[in-house]
Amino acid sequence: MKKLSQKIVKLLKRKRLKLSVVESCTGGMLSSALTSVSGSSKIFTLGLVAYSNQSKNRVLKVPKQIIRKHGAVSMQCCLSMLNNLSKISKSNIAVSITGIAGPSGGSKQKPVGLVYVGIKKGNKIKIHKCLFKNKGRSYIQKATVRKSLGLILNILK
Repeated sequence: MKKLSQKIVKLLKRKRLKLSVVESCTGGMLSSALTSVSGSSKIFTLGLVAYSNQSKNRVLKVPKQIIRKHGAVSMQCCLSMLNNLSKISKSNIAVSITGIAGPSGGSKQKPVGLVYVGIKKGNKIKIHKCLFKNKGRSYIQKATVRKSLGLILNILK
């Protein structure tokens, strides 16, 4: 992950782009991976951990009806988090993560390991639905960060 983070910071610096992140199930791990790279202060604008539904609603302005109807772990919530982060941070690239890291909290419709990662660059938005193997909370969180770093790298190429 370290090499991936370094590559991303280098590319963002070269392209003079800023990045912001909002995380739920990863609890700040993506922000940590990026900011552990020296010089990341030039490209990293904002990192938020919006863990509770209340913070998603109050800070990120995710409408309560989206959370009520679709749940916090949904494409709709991920998209709302992404769009509002983009407005708040004014960065060129925004990333949002919401999911179920377990070991509890899953259901038949939304199993442990279900994660949505949203990425926005300019007007281009992609929401990725991921289903990671349930090999424990830490595994799911790390797999989500790796996936997110890969998506950021792809959008920069």
